[in-house]
Amino acid sequence: MKKFTYITLLTLFGLMMLSVPLNAQKNSIAYIDLKYILKNLPQYESANEQLSLISKRWQKEIDALQQEVRVLQSNYQTEQIFLSQDMKAQREEEILAKENQVLELKNKYFGKDGELFKKREALLKPINDEIYAAIQEIANEKKYDIVKDRSADPGLIYMSNKLDISDQVLQKLGAK
Repeated sequence: MKKFTYITLLTLFGLMMLSVPLNAQKNSIAYIDLKYILKNLPQYESANEQLSLISKRWQKEIDALQQEVRVLQSNYQTEQIFLSQDMKAQREEEILAKENQVLELKNKYFGKDGELFKKREALLKPINDEIYAAIQEIANEKKYDIVKDRSADPGLIYMSNKLDISDQVLQKLGAK
């Protein structure tokens, strides 16, 4: 009786192990390379250029303020021995106020929720939404259960080119 139970359990376990890979094969998977897609979308390149120009303009503004701080500090150090205590305190306050102005401007433009973040979101969200819609449309047409980004998957060692739908996504988006 024990042999029968052992063999039955072993057989059932074997059958369960065989059914797991069969179920996994029923899911169809496709891959995209988001970096490749973005690189080939003119509107993405245009958005990046706009962001770069804005960023450079803001950085120049910050650099100019930092230069003002350096001039104030240099003047203060040069004139310090001739200044009264009240004048020293006043100059130190001016320098500190200008340094705070620089920090506030950096945070306003480049901070976590700064203007650059908001501008990037405004410019790139529509592009990302278009890409997602194209991927979803292709996945529905071709009955893909899963679409993964191979550029974001460090564990991916090999992928057949026939599973890559990046060019199809670009076509759907009207890019070359």
